[in-house]
Amino acid sequence: MVNGYPKLTKIRKAKQYSYDDMAEKLKISKCFYWQIEHKKRRLYYDMAKNIAKVFDLKPDDIFYEKEK
Repeated sequence: MVNGYPKLTKIRKAKQYSYDDMAEKLKISKCFYWQIEHKKRRLYYDMAKNIAKVFDLKPDDIFYEKEK
């Protein structure tokens, strides 16, 4: 089982955004964002939409994992 959202981490790092950058863009605390990315806090759809919007993507592009 993967811990966190690996696609989100990969996309964030590719854009060279830090946790602070994401928190600022989403108007939340750095700790709150870190908890979302590491699945320590529940991700609600509205926040998933806001995160996806930062990257100009759809939530499914980031958070949906296809079954293998």
